[in-house]
Amino acid sequence: MSHTPRYRTAVSTALIVALGAGVTACGSDGHPLSAKPYDAAEDISFNIPVDDGKKADPDKPLEITAEDSDGRITDVTATDATGRYVAGELSADGSRWHSTSPLAAGVHYRLRVSTEDEDGAPGRKVVDFDTGTPTTKKRLDVKFGPDKGTYGVGQPVTAELSLPVKDKAARAVVERSLKVDSRPAVDGAWHWVDDRKLHYRPKEYWPTQATISAHSNLSGIKVAERLWGGRAKPLTLTTGDRVEAVTDASAHSMTVYRNGEAIKSIPVTTGKPGYDTRNGVKVVLGKEGTVRMTSASIGSSDFYDLIVHNSVRLTNSGEYVHAAPWSTGSQGYANVSHGCTGMSTANAQWFYENIRAGDIVQVVNSSGDMMAPFGNGFGDWNLTWKKWRTGSALVADTPEGPGPGARLRLRPESV
Repeated sequence: MSHTPRYRTAVSTALIVALGAGVTACGSDGHPLSAKPYDAAEDISFNIPVDDGKKADPDKPLEITAEDSDGRITDVTATDATGRYVAGELSADGSRWHSTSPLAAGVHYRLRVSTEDEDGAPGRKVVDFDTGTPTTKKRLDVKFGPDKGTYGVGQPVTAELSLPVKDKAARAVVERSLKVDSRPAVDGAWHWVDDRKLHYRPKEYWPTQATISAHSNLSGIKVAERLWGGRAKPLTLTTGDRVEAVTDASAHSMTVYRNGEAIKSIPVTTGKPGYDTRNGVKVVLGKEGTVRMTSASIGSSDFYDLIVHNSVRLTNSGEYVHAAPWSTGSQGYANVSHGCTGMSTANAQWFYENIRAGDIVQVVNSSGDMMAPFGNGFGDWNLTWKKWRTGSALVADTPEGPGPGARLRLRPESV
């Protein structure tokens, strides 16, 4: 039988709906998509055991080959019981499909393969298979943070790993599996703080009254040689109003904004020369109430040992916003503290009652250093979005464009 040559384009394997552009055969009603697919079992072969009780090696890529030189594969989808997709690539001539993301260990998969024969008639084959369990006991568990609750719009999501991950390819596997979604939706990115810790933030602050969910698809996925994804408890956070406190150290004044509107101006004192308060954006770590503060905590040669009330922590090293009744004569006029932002007891009580963890405190016009992005609390917002993206194993070398959220709305992705 002679055949008229046909020009074919590879179909994206992430699409769920089979495309019928190349189908020429028609059903009884004359529409090409009305033809009932035939059983394509004899037209394709797999490099894994299917429907025979044996388990596939999750360490090896999945491969499907068209056996008939005149036929081709048009579409492949592979999903596990939780709905995770396996990414793959189809050759231009449709003769071969192979996975490009790792299979999970100890998982049941359903594989749907669509084909087309030499006459354009559609074929279909659906098979199930299971993957084996690796012998290694090294599991990479993930702990999301902070604790469940309502936070300010500056709160980053954190992921702490049970084992270090240094290799870039392994980091990409981890990062691809750690999902953060928000309602309203925003695009964001992970940033590797070190080998065991990641932070996630959007380009701008989170929306107000948002719900943020973090979960892991890493379970059973091979991360590196002898290292497989383990457990992770999902996390849900909410945000409140957008509360920002901006302290002008040179003007000795703090202005507090709620949802963009200035609601209070407070006279303050900040760090004196040699103990200058850090510039930049700091995320409130917590409200600690009454705290004993001593000179030993900052290595100060000026001895002090004070019980301080209405204390709001900004850094791990001991920078607070707090009541400072001993310096009311300097508040609004001079900087006399050892680095904290002090105010009257009444103003400190108001601030304490109107602030929460995750809210923003920004210091400008101080002679102090810039707040570090990491290591002393949450200084994440002091990195530009361009610089933040360089800390990702997935988007560091890509131009800014539609983020992961937008891409997922276009087509499903693997873990």
